[in-house]
Amino acid sequence: MSTKTPTIDPKAMPLQGELVWQKDRHFLGTAPSGQTVDVDGNKTNGASPMELILLGLGGCASYDVVGILEKGRQDIEDVRCELSAVRADTVPAVFTDIHLHFVVTGKDVKEKQVAKAVELSAEKYCSASKMLAAGGVNITHSFEVVAS
Repeated sequence: MSTKTPTIDPKAMPLQGELVWQKDRHFLGTAPSGQTVDVDGNKTNGASPMELILLGLGGCASYDVVGILEKGRQDIEDVRCELSAVRADTVPAVFTDIHLHFVVTGKDVKEKQVAKAVELSAEKYCSASKMLAAGGVNITHSFEVVAS
């Protein structure tokens, strides 16, 4: 039995990536940017696919928070996003809850601006957060400001 490969309009789907099987459950992924990443379901040669989804969410939200704080002229020196997640006990073991905790370090960083940056990321800008929340994941956020 032959299956026909669907034709994809490159204008509709401009991002292309690739995963190449290495051995066992280890794959080498190439992102649309050309960057490579090890993906390993056994977690011996790289992060698992679900770990990468979690890190992708943290990266997306952190990118937003840093950009918003920089635009707000906050003197930030470090931003760390600590991620906690719970997965369902049954297959598929999807994420049910994810918490992002931002630790923002800098000089005279205003808590009100950090709160606004985290809120804007969560409610408006972070594509990964919006996508996961639309799939039923409960995503929560918190932050703290550390003076340097």
